[in-house]
Amino acid sequence: MLQLNIKNETSRLRTVILGTAESNGPTPSVEDCYDPKSKEHVVAGIYPKEVDMINEMEAVAAVFKKYDVEVYRPNVIKNCNQIFSRDIAFVIEDKIIRANILPDREKEIEAIRYVWNQVERKNRIILPPECHVEGGDVMPWNDYVFIGTYSGEDYPELITARTNMDAVIAIQELFPEKTVKSFELRKSNTNAKENALHLDCCFQPIGKNKAIIHKNGFLIEREYNWLVNFFGKENVFEITKDEMYDMNSNIFSISEDVIISEKNFTRLNTWLRQQGFIVEEVPYAEIGKQEGLLRCTTMPLIRD
Repeated sequence: MLQLNIKNETSRLRTVILGTAESNGPTPSVEDCYDPKSKEHVVAGIYPKEVDMINEMEAVAAVFKKYDVEVYRPNVIKNCNQIFSRDIAFVIEDKIIRANILPDREKEIEAIRYVWNQVERKNRIILPPECHVEGGDVMPWNDYVFIGTYSGEDYPELITARTNMDAVIAIQELFPEKTVKSFELRKSNTNAKENALHLDCCFQPIGKNKAIIHKNGFLIEREYNWLVNFFGKENVFEITKDEMYDMNSNIFSISEDVIISEKNFTRLNTWLRQQGFIVEEVPYAEIGKQEGLLRCTTMPLIRD
């Protein structure tokens, strides 16, 4: 049996699910894209190629091997995009919670069924159908769980709105001893620079007490200010709209000292090293064209 343990985003990683780009399927039509960034790249004729994305994910697998992290991969489904393992489930403490995701993506869950079945039954949680949630919006941070959400009246029209308040309430009920704090995110079906698809597209805690943040990703300034005050202004790295678009906040921590980051994030990686982090740089720009990056493609199961 798997003894799940996730209390935060940065404790030493032991076991993780890493998505796969194998048999990723043909370039989608514009109508079939789930987010404005993928759409842009389809229209421009530069949607990422499977071979390039496989190579990028193998670079991450190699970093995990270097740090002795146990890696599970989804079973390959023919012609199916299974890159973003964070979307389909997530772990808080010793529980794995299945995400209620876009109906077209149900089969992605079947591909990790063999992992799900290794968890004690009482710790496998399926939320009621009215709770919409994806792992990219959920961040355990010790006594807190930070959740990105959207509660505007146009929620049903926004394919980019992935997590609702019903899910926030359900997660608070599951973990009564934690403070669940939700943040309203800016959503757009058409403009990728005005769209925070998930919370990890505009914010992520790193190390013991630091964070990366993009102010415009938050709809309510007071909620953004709360985060800055929580971490302390001197501990926060503010990213620009272009850096948010390139997914600078969507890096991934192997431990409090080691971070996997995209090799083109020059300003961020320089700052991280100045703060004393070891930065493992990988090429991930092709995967980034689908509005997801390192955190989106990984689903931690066990941290120390």
